[in-house]
Amino acid sequence: MSSATPAPTTQRLRRLPLTGVLRLGRPSDIWFKPALSVVAAVAPPNLTLLALGRLDLAVYTMAGSLCALYAHNRPYAARARALAWVVLGMLGGLAVALVTASLTTNAAVLVTVGALLAAVQKVLCDATRIGPPGNVILTFVSSAALFAPQTLAQIPGHLALGVVAGVWSWLVCMAPALVRPYGPERRATAHALNAAAAYADTRGTGDAHARAVAAAAVQAAWQSLLSVRARSTTRRALQRLVVRAEAALAAPADTDPACLRAWARELRGTRSVPHPGDVDADELLGVDIDLAAPKQPLRRALAPLAPIALRTALGCALAGYASLALGIGRPYWALVTAAALYQANLTLTWSRGVQRVVGNLAGALLFAAVAPLAHLGPAALVLCCLAFNFGAEALIGRNYWLGSVCVTPMALLITEFTGFQDPGTLIVERVVDTLVGALVGLVAAVAVTNRRAGDRLERAVAVAERARERTARLLAEPHPDAGALQAARRSLAAALADLRATADAASGEWWQRALPQERVVLVEQSGHRTLAATVRRQGPDLDRDTGMTTEDARP
Repeated sequence: MSSATPAPTTQRLRRLPLTGVLRLGRPSDIWFKPALSVVAAVAPPNLTLLALGRLDLAVYTMAGSLCALYAHNRPYAARARALAWVVLGMLGGLAVALVTASLTTNAAVLVTVGALLAAVQKVLCDATRIGPPGNVILTFVSSAALFAPQTLAQIPGHLALGVVAGVWSWLVCMAPALVRPYGPERRATAHALNAAAAYADTRGTGDAHARAVAAAAVQAAWQSLLSVRARSTTRRALQRLVVRAEAALAAPADTDPACLRAWARELRGTRSVPHPGDVDADELLGVDIDLAAPKQPLRRALAPLAPIALRTALGCALAGYASLALGIGRPYWALVTAAALYQANLTLTWSRGVQRVVGNLAGALLFAAVAPLAHLGPAALVLCCLAFNFGAEALIGRNYWLGSVCVTPMALLITEFTGFQDPGTLIVERVVDTLVGALVGLVAAVAVTNRRAGDRLERAVAVAERARERTARLLAEPHPDAGALQAARRSLAAALADLRATADAASGEWWQRALPQERVVLVEQSGHRTLAATVRRQGPDLDRDTGMTTEDARP
């Protein structure tokens, strides 16, 4: 851990970063899965409509097809539930938009409804932690539908198209379960093992960030494994491996990184899950306790998101109004741009704004180059759109701006499903709306300060302290219950991971009261020492499996 730094005593401005915002990262291990899934989900409906000569209806099937972008990192049982909710959420937003469009053509009213929908979609996606692409796709579909000519009589048929495409997307995303039923859990476990091995390479001398990265990977693996209540031999074997990764974080100097990496390699493909030697039957009792525990009510996750909801509603509405004032025919582009900016704090929102502008400007130039090819005919238009669908998902994991280079021409091509338009006009309107949406969205983010970030950090500190005290009390007992001790250790590890994420989010806000940085560091240090003590308390079985000794583990 890094040394504690004194907390500031006054409010202060935070500098917004410029360097590194456009730096490319490594692609995701499964970058091709969402890319192929969205093509498989979009192609059949679009090609069917092309054959029927009704490509103008593709905007409604796209609502269901784009649901295939979600939940690829979740176990299949959890993915089935998550995708079902995504499809319902998508269709719910589409229904509200279509009804509104059929009742009024007042652009200001349509922008207002779009902004409110965007705020609801943002809050629900953040509260449920649905993951990428978050609220952006939902807002894109509902905002575009608001400005599509509509009558009440047409709505049932248009929603039916979305339902059929949504069911098809669900089937596409669930199909890999037939070949590799535990693929997501295996990948999450392998990532945790590799991250723990990387931290173990430092022999415990890595900084707080290095530990936080590894701890987040371990916590993500637990979330993946515990998201499904069903018990199986494979899942239990994966849980034992995550216990080993967790133990390596507690005692990195006494861990063999090569062993962890070897286990991670064996998790590739469909080979049997490695068993890390003789294991103590008590070590997974805490997992059973976690599985039996009730889930946190959704309302508790929604409460802290009020500032983000206000930022989104205000920013999207003002962006749409500004676009209308400039006479742009598609104000929903500015609205969606603003909706795409809002992240956990102002610093991340600023970074996303820079990425969005750069990506959209480059994408507009790409559209100018591709438009002559796409305008060869409806078939060429559909094929170009499919290619950009694949490119967007294949590249966006490396940096948001790179994916936006493909998203922008794809969005412009979709507007031409109802008929070819002048490329120059489309490009100018898109560029103007991008700049307006980004500028107004950032102004709204600055205007609406998130003072609750400090409150959340205080609560996270308190939760971590209580979890450490509970674990310490169990450790002080001569013969603590093994299941209770393991559950307490997992609760402490989760609290520390949440504390680090909350502290990072709070530190990115630009104007707020002083944060308890020194207290955060001290709580993290004492918490990790307690985690190390639980590893030592495990006894010889865990030591033998991880290569650890019973010497004092270093936090």
